[in-house]
This record gives sequence, C-alpha cells and structure tokens, in this order.
Amino acid sequence: MKKLISPEELGRDDRFERADMMDRIADPRNATPPEDSKRGRPGRLTPDRADASDSARALMHGIFVGEIQALEGAGRTCYDFEVGKGDDDVPFELKLDMARQCWDEARHCEISVKLSDWMGTGIGEFSENAFLFQAACNPDPVLRLTGVNRALEGLAIDVFNTMREFGDLAGDPVLEFCEDWMLADEVTHVKMGSDWLRKLTVNDKERQKKALEFQKVVDKLFSFGGLRGEEDDNPIQLARRFRELAGFDDEEMEEIAELSREARAEVEERGRLAREANVQSGV
Repeated sequence: MKKLISPEELGRDDRFERADMMDRIADPRNATPPEDSKRGRPGRLTPDRADASDSARALMHGIFVGEIQALEGAGRTCYDFEVGKGDDDVPFELKLDMARQCWDEARHCEISVKLSDWMGTGIGEFSENAFLFQAACNPDPVLRLTGVNRALEGLAIDVFNTMREFGDLAGDPVLEFCEDWMLADEVTHVKMGSDWLRKLTVNDKERQKKALEFQKVVDKLFSFGGLRGEEDDNPIQLARRFRELAGFDDEEMEEIAELSREARAEVEERGRLAREANVQSGV
C-alpha cells in the first residue's frame, strides 16, 4: 500500500461533492462589510435564528465528513511512519494512540450518520472540504500531530461544543447527548497531540517551534475566515474550558482568538476592495 497519499487520492462514492474551502474563504462575496458587521453575520447558532435548521444540518454534515477524514488521517499516521529513531520515525506507543483514535473516529462516523438522519440530512446534501486530510498529509509526524490533533481536532472541540449547546437550547436531548459524548473523545485526541508534541521535541526546541508555527498557520486558515472566535456574532465559539482540559494554556487560547480576529479582518478587507473595484467598473 502506498505511503503518504495526497488528498486527491481519497476514495469517495458518487454521493460526495468535493469543494475547495480556500476558494470559499477567499470569495469576497462571503465577506462582511466592516461598517455592517453585526447585521452581516448570523451570530451564534441558536434555535431562534431564521436559518437555524439549515445551518445546524450543514454543520452536522461538516462534522460527518470531518470524522471520515480524521479516521483516514489517524490511520495514515499509523501506516506512514516506521518505528525507530530517525526524524521521520515514531514510537510504537504513538501508533497505539493513533489506532485508538481510529476506533473513536469510526464510532463518530456512525454516530454522525445517525444524527444527520435524525436532523433530516442525507449524505452528500452539502459539499465536502478535504482540509483536515490535507493537514494529515504532512510528511513530518510532529507537524502532522500539531496540524491535526492540536489545530483541527481543537477546532472540533469548538464545533462539538457549539452543537452540544444548540441541542440543549433546542430541547433535543439526542443531539446534546451525542455531541457531548463525542466532545469528550475530541478532548482526548487533542491531549494526545499536546503530549506527543512535547515528548517528540523535548530535545529539539527548534523542531517544536517549527511545529507550533505550523499549528498557527492551520489555526488561522481554518478559523473559517473568522467565523470561529469569542465575539457575540461568531457562530462557532472558542471552547476555552475544554481546550484547557486538552492541554492548551491561556496564552495559546488568546493567540487562537487573535488569529481568528486577523482572519476575519483580512476577509472583510478583501470584501471592501472587491466592492470598490465593482463600483469603479460600474458593476
């Protein structure tokens, strides 16, 4: 079997439609005008939003495809790297942790399929982005762990907590319980990434610094243009308490919040420039 496959090589049936999330983020039509940011953003995911049902179903479908890619990514980490003492080798215990994560992610896939059906969503109703697996393709196991287990599984903590709170507010005990159950697993996955980052770089601070810089890049890219943050109108809220349990300190969480604010400002600036260009061209 081939090692280090590309995202384009992922197997999918004809129910799935692949979309490029970076195209969506960069699209100026999705930017919020700075002078109208409160009205332009939908705000937190609550049952009283006019688009609550569709937004919740879209987010649930996003969770589902993310779980597939998390399973694929952890499985590839088990296979892609050898046990040894080289820079690209990993301890056997890390492979065991990734195998444990595969078991969790497979269960999450099953739960997410049933939850999607419960919420009235079919597989493939919304598009799939391969951004999680893209981070899982990094050839350096340390960067892969920070990109996936700390950055993107950290994002999963925020998303699951958002859905758990939505289930509570909507009076849906099935959704709330399932999201709470999966949230506990995600905290474990992020904690594994935090622990292994420190273990694998304990004698190589330069490599640790490089890995944390890569994590910042992933965190900023996948804040969805600033949709994840701590402002009242951020649909996905930063789940500080659960991130703390997963090994993040206050400084790291402040940094993630700031990266999200920067991403939001950049998207809004692109939108402003696009609108100015349209006015000048008479569009």
